[in-house]
Amino acid sequence: MTVIAASPPMAPPPPITPAEIEALILALTAARGPGKSICPSEVARALRPDWQTLLTAVRRAAGRLALAGQVEILRKGQPVDPNGVKGVIRLRQAPASQGAHAPLEAAPAQQPATPADAA
Repeated sequence: MTVIAASPPMAPPPPITPAEIEALILALTAARGPGKSICPSEVARALRPDWQTLLTAVRRAAGRLALAGQVEILRKGQPVDPNGVKGVIRLRQAPASQGAHAPLEAAPAQQPATPADAA
């Protein structure tokens, strides 16, 4: 009878940070091009062989990016609110007209200084 020595347990893979996931989402959506979308599983598959364990983290990262105006979350080809979205989704670059920041309002015009202001 041959005895086979048990191999030591494999160390878990290093954790993937939310910033790494967000960066990959942005890179993949940019590479796909305007108006084209990616599946969240494409992001997860690019990060790790056991990609299924990352899907929740990818969806959360996509939600943060959507709230920041950097990507759109699509359901049935239409943009949806990232808060509480369920089901099958896809991701695409946000249109250039929708930046991450609201447009700045014009500052009120300052009145010229008067001698009374100097006192």
